[in-house]
Amino acid sequence: MKFTKQDLLTMLIGLFLFASCKDSNTIGLDLDDASQIKGDLMDTTTVTSQTLRDDVTSGVSLARYPFGFMTDGVFGTSSASIAMAVALPNADYSTYKFGTNPVIDSAVLVLPYTSQVYGDTTTSVYTVNVEQLTLDLSKEKTYQSDKNWPVDATVGTFSGKIRPTTKTSITTVVKGGPDTLVKVVPQMRIKLTNAFIQTNILNKDSLTLSKPNNFFKSFKGLKVSATASNKGGIMFFNFAGTDGKLEIYYKKQNATTPTAKDTVAVSFPIGAGLGPVTATVNHGYTQVILDQLGANPPATDVTYLQALAGLKNKISFPYLKNFIADLKKPANGGSPNTKVIVNKAELVIDLNNNTTDVVPFGAAQRLALYRFDIAGQRVNVPDNDNGIQNVYAGDPRALGEALFGGYFDSVRNRYIFTITAYIQDLLDGKTQDYGTFLAPSSLTEFNLSPSVTSAARSIINKHKKNPASGLKLNIFYTQIN
Repeated sequence: MKFTKQDLLTMLIGLFLFASCKDSNTIGLDLDDASQIKGDLMDTTTVTSQTLRDDVTSGVSLARYPFGFMTDGVFGTSSASIAMAVALPNADYSTYKFGTNPVIDSAVLVLPYTSQVYGDTTTSVYTVNVEQLTLDLSKEKTYQSDKNWPVDATVGTFSGKIRPTTKTSITTVVKGGPDTLVKVVPQMRIKLTNAFIQTNILNKDSLTLSKPNNFFKSFKGLKVSATASNKGGIMFFNFAGTDGKLEIYYKKQNATTPTAKDTVAVSFPIGAGLGPVTATVNHGYTQVILDQLGANPPATDVTYLQALAGLKNKISFPYLKNFIADLKKPANGGSPNTKVIVNKAELVIDLNNNTTDVVPFGAAQRLALYRFDIAGQRVNVPDNDNGIQNVYAGDPRALGEALFGGYFDSVRNRYIFTITAYIQDLLDGKTQDYGTFLAPSSLTEFNLSPSVTSAARSIINKHKKNPASGLKLNIFYTQIN
């Protein structure tokens, strides 16, 4: 049998590791019993939790934009609307010319779906209204997620079920050729009134159609909102690409044959890089939730988490310092110089299984865990502080997203975060707990700010001492004297 250098190296490393393996509870050299360092588990550390209203956040520059309406029997109602600027069709901002005697044929607002949706996608009927904004969206300084943008008359409606994963077939106008049937990305298509488009776009002068600022000032933009039958849900739209647009089909006089008419199609793009697109979310909470948000919340066995900048939990570890003090007692084999090395710390969050009216509102697929710094600003715990390339180095103890955790375990109905570095720093006094928080996060990206790119919610158990269950902190530690 032949061995390559790589095979021999692998074998030597394996033999070395095998020879060095010991009991996982014993760390270090071969010491006598009095000096041995042993690992222990503390799983009764008290963790307190409280339901709080989440903060208002930005409605712009989102990975996806929430839209819809849902009625949750536990939480109440949630709605998400979108306000958007409509840009000029020419990328070089040259004046678009509609030609001689243009007459509107039809106009369609195209809103491209993403694959994510939360709630009922099969039975609920959605009623969508499109209204013109009364102010120039591009001139606004802030775009907060609770801003309800003022509107004028309704200029388009849609009523029906949604199909966020089904491609749509449409007929496109081909210049100089026959109309063609093509399949396009999954999208909501809302027909706008001809008179509105004729007056506010086709009849505008060349100065209005020559510069973005002029057009934004004149047309202002559109707001789209919805209601839903049954329980409804929240879908998400993608405005990062080129599929969001206002399609206009019109007829104009033929340049060579005055009695003939040409049918023309033009798209006025809608996208986050072309003009502001911003989401607004609103919640109408049930009395159960309002009681939890009151000054004197009633005692319950659960707390509530909700995305769409809805609800978060403040958690704390009030007796963590007592843990160290107890270990220093002679009865526990400690001394004034006792030090604790945290081998691993896990925050375990159990989903409550006894709540009603869950379907179709399943548990959030991911949670965020973050803390406040001394200034009350959101920052990552050290275990998730991976930094920003060329900006901030982060914490060298930071874990990858998978190891840090927070993903829903549907088998055990729980979430687990690894927060070893954070608990070590709290025990050593290197940092203080100015506030530690749980909140829903989008599955595909970690949300340090309040999430409006997810609509999910979770009801989780509070901490119980006997036996330790629900929300708990497991500390695997080594005591050094």
